[in-house]
Amino acid sequence: DVHGTYDTYGGNRDAAVRHAVQFPGIDPTVLISALAAATEHLGFGVTYSTTYFPPFQAAKLFSTLDHLTNGRIAWNVVNSYLPDAQRQGLGLQLAHDERYDRADEYLDVCYKLWEQSWDDGAIVLDAANDVHTDPSKVHEIDHHGRWFDVQGPHMVEPSPQRTPVIFQAGSSARGMQFASRHGEAVFVAAPQGPAGAELVTQLRETAAEAGRDPASMKIIHATRLIVAETDEQAHAMKAEWDRNFSVEGFLALFGGWTGIDLGGHSADTPIASIPATAMRTWVERWQREDPDHEWTVGDLARRLAEGGAGTAFVGSATTVADQLEEFADTTGLDGFNLITSPVPWGLEQVVDHLVPELQRRGRLRTAYTPDETLRERWFGPGARHPCSQN
Repeated sequence: DVHGTYDTYGGNRDAAVRHAVQFPGIDPTVLISALAAATEHLGFGVTYSTTYFPPFQAAKLFSTLDHLTNGRIAWNVVNSYLPDAQRQGLGLQLAHDERYDRADEYLDVCYKLWEQSWDDGAIVLDAANDVHTDPSKVHEIDHHGRWFDVQGPHMVEPSPQRTPVIFQAGSSARGMQFASRHGEAVFVAAPQGPAGAELVTQLRETAAEAGRDPASMKIIHATRLIVAETDEQAHAMKAEWDRNFSVEGFLALFGGWTGIDLGGHSADTPIASIPATAMRTWVERWQREDPDHEWTVGDLARRLAEGGAGTAFVGSATTVADQLEEFADTTGLDGFNLITSPVPWGLEQVVDHLVPELQRRGRLRTAYTPDETLRERWFGPGARHPCSQN
């Protein structure tokens, strides 16, 4: 989910609208109840901003979704950053680190509502004594902080997980600090090999410094998969994708992410000639893979099209499975986040060809434990969020 449009490229939103760059976009939370009714084991991770919705409302929403999914809900916690959002009446944008400061307190409020407002056994359903819920087991939280004053109590009885599984994607120093406290699944764009292993180790060390078991954090890498029956067919599919992706669309996306307008630069402009630190930061990781290549604006768009901020893997099921295993084993990653694949055949090929191969290798499950929550599936029976006892 995103609030506001990408309007940096060319100084307006035209490119984002023209190429459907996260626009139009519906509210993903509304879809979950329908998807939950049609599935039994699938977990659902929903992006929801701490910037524009009160924590009291967020706590109620995710408790409701956790009930409807029977404990299969996760929250991808984000801070909204697009300047266009404040022009929609959503409020003034805070500075980067201040957004995380506010989000820390935001989650503290939610934890208190989810974990402390209702005791176990509060709902008694005692018809003989005309008691639905025992008032002595429902509590106000009386939170008073810099950003929020919330009395409580929580409006929803405890759900299967109480606190949803928390996803997070901060890559800055402040973002990693935030993830070390809250994130149970952390999205990264890890380089291959030793540099990726260093990033994964750094994240696990920040979790340990926050008093957590490093194993309580799953680290997930962004990847685009193009899979077919043979390597040749997969590379033909990628060639078709390369011929049809929109350079302007991906540069509009990049502008929204970074605030850098590349609209006045031709595709062959060397990135080194553009005086923006964020440009060099983005390309540094790719240059490690090909240090002699002079990266251009066109290369940037192509690389974003191939794998976003992550990595693209192309080939037969056997080839891609080998690549995924090597990447995970050499970096210490726990899994992969599949970003947009070529449609309409991208995801179908992954399901039909790659999933059975990974199952054969013991890398994907073939069955589910009945009635386990999403958190229990990842961390074991009875698992709770690391902040649940704070």
